Amino acid sequence: MRGLVADTRPLQDAPFRRLWTAQIITVIGAQLTIVAVPAQIYAITGSSAYVGLTGVFGLVPLVVFGLWGGALADVFDRRTLMMISTVGLIATSAVFWLQAALDLGSVWLLLVVFAVQQAFFAINQPTRSAILPRLLDAELLPAANSLSMTVTQAGAIGGPLVAGALIPVLGYSYLYLIDTLTLFATLWAVVKLPRMPIQGAPTGTPGLRSVLEGLSYLRGQPVLLMSFLVDIIAMVFGMPRALFPQIAHESFHGPQDGGLAFALLFAAIPAGAVVGGVFSGWVSRVSAQGRAVIVCIVVWGLAMVGFGVAVGIAVDGSSAVRHLMLWLSVLALVVGGAADMASAAFRTSMLQSAASDAVRGRLQGIFIVVVAGGPRIADVAHGAAAASAGTAAAAAGGGVLVVVGIVVATLAVPAFVRYRITTPAR
Repeated sequence: MRGLVADTRPLQDAPFRRLWTAQIITVIGAQLTIVAVPAQIYAITGSSAYVGLTGVFGLVPLVVFGLWGGALADVFDRRTLMMISTVGLIATSAVFWLQAALDLGSVWLLLVVFAVQQAFFAINQPTRSAILPRLLDAELLPAANSLSMTVTQAGAIGGPLVAGALIPVLGYSYLYLIDTLTLFATLWAVVKLPRMPIQGAPTGTPGLRSVLEGLSYLRGQPVLLMSFLVDIIAMVFGMPRALFPQIAHESFHGPQDGGLAFALLFAAIPAGAVVGGVFSGWVSRVSAQGRAVIVCIVVWGLAMVGFGVAVGIAVDGSSAVRHLMLWLSVLALVVGGAADMASAAFRTSMLQSAASDAVRGRLQGIFIVVVAGGPRIADVAHGAAAASAGTAAAAAGGGVLVVVGIVVATLAVPAFVRYRITTPAR
């Protein structure tokens, strides 16, 4: 069992332990907002296409400020940058609360505030990731990332379940308020960090040139480039989360503004990721990491095919059939979540072993753009596909495209499949 469960040695470091503990407090609130925003948009408009617009309004600031934020994190004190971006997240969450409390009912206001929030998030996350190697020894980084991802995904289970239950009872404002208050825990943990000036920081004001230098560095790293590409394929084609409100309402006959089916669908992928994270000890013993990533993403794609098929059967089924298909849909998403967790563990390990402190922020900026940007493109693509072909076809067809895309990418860059670490971590 010791070789299977997650490694907790990073928690012996006090600054990391404070960040991780604050993350436990903050993640539930963050997930409440993640669920409340699309639910509120769907309640206002009744359209998955509008829900899919969160992908556009989230992606643009994510790309711009993710890349620029990574450049900032390679110049300025990372503790200071974390403080500023965390305050920004608190402020935008408070605006979400205010618009809901006043019952403004403006979908465009929601989308604009969401875009601003994503800009602060895009600065915060690369900076946070770049901080970890300054707090922990290199051998503890995979375990630290696994612990953080497990907490994030655990919150993504609790958040949808709580949100699905509370939205019909309390409305959206209380969910946004909880997010606002819990973010102060992260601010406290950041304030307690030591100052972190950059070792070998570039001179001048970070801008386009600094970003391009980070991208240029990646051109000589084909394995890392391929790790980004396969993740884009998996997320863009295979992430059906924008369809969850409509599927819960139309396929499983849940209420338009939440309900059990809505909560279960949102919680299923993170539930699988938590299971994968808790039992992630085996990941460090795999040497053929490129092949493992490919296998994990193929499993993800097949799971999305199964999800789409179950949704399609439920549409015209009896009450008993819908109930069975709901749980089969949840199971398919759980399997996909576990596969994605393992894939993320391998890809993160590949990235963190390739950067010096002077470029670490920019690489993490690129990483956050790829990892978080892919699902936002998926929101737009799935929303548009569902509007023309239906939710079941959009979900199942996306899974098929994942498998096809991975096969094509594997044939194009066989070096990635052959990639293995020389000595497996112990």
